[in-house]
Amino acid sequence: MVQCLGAFSPVTIGVISLVVLLLFGAQKIPELMRSLGSGLSQFKKGMREVESEKE
Repeated sequence: MVQCLGAFSPVTIGVISLVVLLLFGAQKIPELMRSLGSGLSQFKKGMREVESEKE
């Protein structure tokens, strides 16, 4: 059965969370999330700059 790739069930999210916890450990997860947030902020800033240059 093929499912839509954008739809994650709660079980799938739980399994992914458990794998991440096992791979990186509890101390590294906040650092990883901070890095991810910072990266997303930089990406959004870059996209806004590109949009303003188009106008």
